[in-house]
Amino acid sequence: MIRAVLDTNVYVAALLSRDGSPARLIRALGEGLFDAVVCPRLLDELLGVLRRPKIASRLEDLVAEDFVDWLGRVAISVPDPASIRQVSPDPDDDHLIALALIGRAEVIVSGDAHLLGLTGTTPRTLSPATFAELVEGLR
Repeated sequence: MIRAVLDTNVYVAALLSRDGSPARLIRALGEGLFDAVVCPRLLDELLGVLRRPKIASRLEDLVAEDFVDWLGRVAISVPDPASIRQVSPDPDDDHLIALALIGRAEVIVSGDAHLLGLTGTTPRTLSPATFAELVEGLR
């Protein structure tokens, strides 16, 4: 089973548009086609972003809380990374890399240009569209 760390932007995009690659990934996660790796910091960050007025106004009541609760149940949860090595130009991205390493993820999935532009990092970073194609090929 492939383990992946999905960036917060992937989860948010999935909730805002049910037709795109991020939404396809959430459906694939629910079907058990891959394992998502999360930690408390990522879940807290996700809930905070989903509660921002601009995003919350586009979601039905309780969707944010219900989604984060569901994700906490279906994903592999690991502790927050204790140490974070600077790899990316954006320090927030380094947390995802550290999470992927402690969670033994093979891939990070993000729409973030900083992460997608990194070369020579382990694990590799894929776009939601590329990872969705890969995962859906496992059916």
